[in-house]
Amino acid sequence: MDIRALFAGLAFALIWSSAFTSARILVTNAPPLSVSAIRFLIAGLIAIAIARAIGQSWRLTRQQWRLTILFGICQNALYLGLNFVAMQTVEASLAAIIASSLPLLVALFGWLISGESIRPLGIAGLFAGIAGVILIMGTRVTAGVDPVGMALCGLGALALTFATLAVRGASSGGNMIMVVGIQMLIGSAALAGPALLFETWSVNWSPVVGLAFAYTVLVPGLIATLIWFWLVARIGATRAATFHFLNPVFGVAIAAALLGESVGPLDAVGVLIITLGILAVQVSKTRRARRTTA
Repeated sequence: MDIRALFAGLAFALIWSSAFTSARILVTNAPPLSVSAIRFLIAGLIAIAIARAIGQSWRLTRQQWRLTILFGICQNALYLGLNFVAMQTVEASLAAIIASSLPLLVALFGWLISGESIRPLGIAGLFAGIAGVILIMGTRVTAGVDPVGMALCGLGALALTFATLAVRGASSGGNMIMVVGIQMLIGSAALAGPALLFETWSVNWSPVVGLAFAYTVLVPGLIATLIWFWLVARIGATRAATFHFLNPVFGVAIAAALLGESVGPLDAVGVLIITLGILAVQVSKTRRARRTTA
């Protein structure tokens, strides 16, 4: 892996993890579904403008349209929408930890449903990572965390798992930035109805809230997505996904530094177990990919 890919992967992991802290600031000061719909609308229009400026077309294949719609609903409306609602009562660090189980869930579904083979190292990492998530969730339940909010984070993680499986086909026909923009608009449209029905627009505006909104739209929403696609094109999806093992550590550290969220000893142990589990799963995939291409 070259130095540019290494820094890009670190930047992606850091940005992805920081999104939970900025989201926590937003949803404690604004209606979560409404602010999510507006966020996706702005980010989607910017992405489409960029795509058109570099010559990408609206003309997606039928398969791309189908999977882009599915991806927009699963990732933006369900995963991010559910997480934004949940983080009204659930700390950013816990939301980041649950969402960081994505590589484990993808590997688990691939193993149980699709029959994908996993090396012993990957199986060990899979069970270790799940045990780490259960450990942290158990300690938070004992400490009085909102079980409904935690369940919403879990449902969001499942939706993100299906979105991850769908995006492989959605981006296969080119026009990648256009696909990103369209799926954001789909997410915005899907959230607009529930926002209008169930929420009242009331925002506690402040410089911090404004900065959190701008950061959430531009940095995790657009820049991280572009970095990810560049990284996948440069080193491949399997090797790029290895950087996900940093997300639990970064997510907890950023929430603790900026929001003052406490991290107990069992939390630290759980984060370490999850991190090592994700790393083991991704290293196992990388080795299998190398043998396949050899």
